[in-house]
Formats: sequence, C-alpha cells, structure tokens
Amino acid sequence: MAYKLTSYYRGSHVPDLPGNDTFHSNALFHIFEGTPECNPVLLTVSEDGKVLGKMLAVVQRIIRIMPFYHIRRCVSYGTGEFFCPNEQREEIFQLLLTEVTRYANRMGCFVIELRNLPTPLSGFGTFKLNGYFAVNWLRVRNKFDNDSMPVEQSFSNSRRRQVRKAIKNGAETSVAQTAAEIKEFAQMLKLNYLSKLRKHLPAMEFFQQIQKANIKLDDKDWQRFKIFVVKFQRKIIGGCVCIFSGETAFVWFSGGMNKTYMLQYPGVMAVWQALKDAKEAGYKYLEFMDVGMPFREHGYREFVLRFGGEQISTRRWFLFNWKWLNKLCHWFYD
Repeated sequence: MAYKLTSYYRGSHVPDLPGNDTFHSNALFHIFEGTPECNPVLLTVSEDGKVLGKMLAVVQRIIRIMPFYHIRRCVSYGTGEFFCPNEQREEIFQLLLTEVTRYANRMGCFVIELRNLPTPLSGFGTFKLNGYFAVNWLRVRNKFDNDSMPVEQSFSNSRRRQVRKAIKNGAETSVAQTAAEIKEFAQMLKLNYLSKLRKHLPAMEFFQQIQKANIKLDDKDWQRFKIFVVKFQRKIIGGCVCIFSGETAFVWFSGGMNKTYMLQYPGVMAVWQALKDAKEAGYKYLEFMDVGMPFREHGYREFVLRFGGEQISTRRWFLFNWKWLNKLCHWFYD
C-alpha cells in the first residue's frame, strides 16, 4: 500500500499521535500555534492507517528594528520521530523533508533550518539530495552520573563560589507558576536579548502558552516544559526556559540582569537551577541549545562550559530561497 502524507495546520485537527519526542509533539504544536508570529505544521507519513513518521516545523516571522530586517524562516528541531524499521526511515524522512520544503516556500520563507540533530550524520544523504548545505555547529552537554554528589561537583571553582555568593546575597530560584511571573520573566528576557542580534526571542504569548501547556498535560507528562526564575527581593532578575524530551533536558532560552545585580549572579543561578532540577528528576543529560559555530568565539558557550559540560561537534542544515545564495553557501561550506 502507498504511503499517505498528511499535513496539519490547526491544533484542533491534530489527532492523538504516537511518540515521546517533545520537539515533534502536539503540545509544542499548540504552543507555536498560540504565538502570533508562528505558523506551525505537523506532518505525518502513514501506511495502512499506521503512522510511520512525523515532523513538526514552524514558520517564524522575525522583525528587528535596529538594524531593520523582516524575514520568514522555517525551523525544525531534529529530523522528526519515526515508528518504522531503520531501513524505512530514510524514505520516510525524504517525504517529510520534501513537504517541509514545499510548505516553507509556499509561506515565503527566506531560509529553512534543521537543527538539534540526534547525530551529525542524521539524514545526510536526504539533505544533500534536496539541495541543503551543512554548517558545522557545536553543542554543550552536561552528563549526570548516577550518584548522590551535588551537581556543582562538576563546576569550575569560580562557578561554585558564584553560586554560594549568590545564595548568601539573597538570590532565590523557583519554577514560575503564575501568569504575573511569566509576564515579568518574558519582559526581563526581552531586554536581555535586545543586544543579541543573531538570536531570536519569541513573543510574550510563547511563554504564556508554555504555562497553559503544562496545565493541560497529564500528570505523567507535566515536565515537558519548565520556566525557572531567579528572584531577588521578589523581583525576577534572571531565568531560563527548559524543554524535556527523552532522557535529555534542553535549555532553550536563558538570561539574567547580570550587570544590575552582579552580586546575585542571575545568569549563573538560572543555569544552576536547571542543572540541579534535571539531575534530581533523573535525566541523563542537560544540553544547551544554541552555543554557536566552532570557528567563531561565542560568549554564551564559554559561559556554560564552566558548568562542567562537554563540547560536541554537530551540524545544522540550511536551504536559502535565493538559489544563487544557496549555491554560494554550498561552495563555501562543502
């Protein structure tokens, strides 16, 4: 029987689907759907009524004032989730990637990006066949040992001192629970990201949808998303957003008012709380999602490496809508 490809553009139309990958889940689809600047699509490939693979992609509208630019980009976190024998996966991925490419072109996207691949070679042949080019990237991942030692044991000496000083100077960490905390956190993070021209921060509604998703999820799934906040005298001065999938916790967005509250080390405390929570919850790894390219200095990468993580090489795959630019990038990166 022939494969059936189905595209879902509205959350109300998405059925219950198999799988545990949060990056390709109904829950994340609803979060993107509730964010004004995002247009998600959830694709499935099935045969004889059985789902063999699925992929979630999102078109984001990015507008910056200084310097001004306005583009659309399509992003997928990973190559999808599969429920078929290994020998079928490349064929299923080919169908999914082709449809994602069509959707992005139809939406007028300037660039398509697939990131957070499980391995550097994931989908290599299919990407090449569809005209994508690869850029070497880095990931930083902390691995938790199965022991009772505190997570700070792997930190550098300076990081351990900073955590102790921050606690002594009144910094407190917790999980954001109320709508007011979510709003204050999002406003703080927005100010923190203003100077980071290469990083995109979603709208306020994205963080509000995370809170709603946690309320709707079953008890066994409640920890798919968390927002940690750092407070000083009841004011939110730092925090991070974590997404949990499989055996790994991911730090998606992170920041703090480090210059204003130097003695409370809000950026350090946000990451410390995320690491501490992930280890206590039984996750095997915590990964930082955006630590830059290997041939360029990256302040955030240097910052998180002091928490004891390991630097690992990976790839991101791109496809530009401008054919001449895509050919130029092929020549430069291949």
